[in-house]
Amino acid sequence: MLILAFESSAKAASVALCRDGTLLSQYTQCSALTHSRTLLPMAEDLLKNVEIPLDAVDLFAVAHGPGSFTGIRIGVSTVKGLAWASQKPCTGVSTLEAMAWHGLAAGGLICPVMDARRNQVYNALFRIKDGKPLRLCEDRPIALEELSEQLRTLGEPAFLVGDGSELTARHLSQAGLPFRMAPENLRWQSAWGVAMASADKAPGTADTLLPVYLRLSQAERERQARLEQTQS
Repeated sequence: MLILAFESSAKAASVALCRDGTLLSQYTQCSALTHSRTLLPMAEDLLKNVEIPLDAVDLFAVAHGPGSFTGIRIGVSTVKGLAWASQKPCTGVSTLEAMAWHGLAAGGLICPVMDARRNQVYNALFRIKDGKPLRLCEDRPIALEELSEQLRTLGEPAFLVGDGSELTARHLSQAGLPFRMAPENLRWQSAWGVAMASADKAPGTADTLLPVYLRLSQAERERQARLEQTQS
């Protein structure tokens, strides 16, 4: 199966092309430009360079959250558009599950973390088993203090991956907990991880592909607070 995968949930954006679990090509940018300007041109350049036409793609995959609200919307909208136009299947995968694939070589307990602000991270826990990440809990926004207590209970060093790694590492150090830090080249989200995570998912359609935010945006939280003040 030929999978064209997109990752735009954080600062870096990437596109990857994989065939049956083998990476054919990956294009990554961290240029500070909006992903709406970079994502499709990256895909076009990638396909041109490997000389594979878009209509040869069997499945479009995208990290549908958690992460940046704007970045997720751009990625999901891009894949929905490609799926609609080509009448091909598509699927959304957890950003955190895609990140967990970066821990294959490390093995053990994998702890993807994305900075969710307010002393929280988006997180899920995985264990590498039979050459793939096995999910231990659902994606969630979680306070660093609560995450530290969970890791203390598990009693083994966690392999930290994601843009919240340094923040989490500082907190774990203060709590006296052991951890392993992914090297920088494996720390950030990648479309390769999205492709790998999508391979065993049931494909859907453009109509069924939806973003997963896990919590309200800041604007929605502020609106909700104003409504509660008005009603009180």
